[in-house]
Amino acid sequence: MKRVIASIDCGTQSMRALLFDQDGQLLDSEQVEYAPYFSKYPGWAEQDPELFWESLVQALHTLKARCPHYFDAICGVGITTQRATMINVDEEGIPLRPAITWLDQRKATPVFSPPFPLKSLLSLVGVKRIFDKVQSEGKCNWIRQNQPDVWSKTHKYLQVSGFLNHRLTGLFADSSASQIGHIPFNYKSRQWSGPFSPLSLLFPVEKNKLPEVKEPGEILGHITRKASKATGLAMGIPVIACGSDKGCETLGMGVLDESQASLSFGTTATVQISTQRYFEPTRFMPPYPAPIPGHWNPEIEIFRGYWMITWFKNEFAHKEVTSALEKGTLPEQEMDRLLERAPAGAMGLMVQPYWGPGLEHPEAKGAMVGFGDVHKKEHVYKAVIEGLGYALLEGLEKLEKKTGKRVESLAVSGGASRSDQICQISADIMGRTLLRGRTTETSGLGAAIVTAVGVKLYPSFHQAIGKMVHNETTFIPDPDRTRLYRTLYQRVYKKIFKRLSPIYKEIREITGYPE
Repeated sequence: MKRVIASIDCGTQSMRALLFDQDGQLLDSEQVEYAPYFSKYPGWAEQDPELFWESLVQALHTLKARCPHYFDAICGVGITTQRATMINVDEEGIPLRPAITWLDQRKATPVFSPPFPLKSLLSLVGVKRIFDKVQSEGKCNWIRQNQPDVWSKTHKYLQVSGFLNHRLTGLFADSSASQIGHIPFNYKSRQWSGPFSPLSLLFPVEKNKLPEVKEPGEILGHITRKASKATGLAMGIPVIACGSDKGCETLGMGVLDESQASLSFGTTATVQISTQRYFEPTRFMPPYPAPIPGHWNPEIEIFRGYWMITWFKNEFAHKEVTSALEKGTLPEQEMDRLLERAPAGAMGLMVQPYWGPGLEHPEAKGAMVGFGDVHKKEHVYKAVIEGLGYALLEGLEKLEKKTGKRVESLAVSGGASRSDQICQISADIMGRTLLRGRTTETSGLGAAIVTAVGVKLYPSFHQAIGKMVHNETTFIPDPDRTRLYRTLYQRVYKKIFKRLSPIYKEIREITGYPE
């Protein structure tokens, strides 16, 4: 029997335990859903870390009961998790407070102020504002300022992956490709920053509170007796360093170089490439370490990207939801019919999905322009999907400008990628072939690829990808629609923010709308 790899994918809203064979076939999986967070105060988003562990245990026990023959053949375990959700633990790995998730909006007071005259110079070129904003996002800074007793008791400050790795191995170790967030991590060297580096000044976490980091594919530890008893996994199985969910997603789509890009149609929409060159895709935004040693994943992110589908469904698609219930189908399938009815270009309606401000556009807001009495809900929905496509194209062009190379093809994953309509619209807007894999569990597949290399099933990542990644559907751009979209993108979409930016500033000043 072929050997089996267990991938653990801990997301914002669910825990998934996945069993892959060495050919990349998904043998079985179990998903345990949970609320994405709880909130004691407006803007807070916290989660009980024990919920992650309990959900993992539950998922593994279900798999073991359902497919013991696969479970007994597990030869390695790899963990990929949501990014920038941080957990404070004591020496035994027991959480000292709820995890602060990546959705949390609380702000810390900046901890570092550059000395004069550097401070004046940085203010003059607009950098001090960015420094202050980045520091305020650091949840380590907030805890130090507001819960000093918790910080003093903190033995390790961990990503979710580091927390789960410790539960399985008893060791405080994690992958370098999982260290994404407001932490003192040097993304270029893929190690913790030195004491006087800029990131250590912005996020002053003591070195002894940080876990050991290893490169993807290295063994972090082995399943302990205690973990074996809790999960059903055999004692001694190696646990392999993998990477973050987005990085593993890109790997699971087979993206290895600058000629291809991955599109993630998830709650946070992203466009990523894999490269052996270190460069910032936007100013002060480092490329993240890829789950392949010596590679990075430059990324452009659209906060709350395809969350807009849920928003539209809840606000406008009651008829489609009711129809789906009657037919026993998914509401999104019924909503695809709306996309079919509306023509390319949505009868002149255009959406710019700047729902969350970034470092480059702190005053940004979402915009819908061109609305008239001819427009119906199908045009609104089409404009939303097209707007997300334009935003991803804008991000893709930024990456191409940095690399000096054209991306020839795209690979897609994420919940919205299950829609043929959304994939075709995206291919038409991008003007490039778009590939969709055999499995939608691409983050888990990426972790399985890293694990397969780590346990020596394959001698290299290239060989593992060649054997384990399988594309199932190809979307070819329609030339006529691509020309239309290109004209709208160049002559309208790219001008919207520049024209509306002063208005956004006025809105903030008049209403007190927060950044």
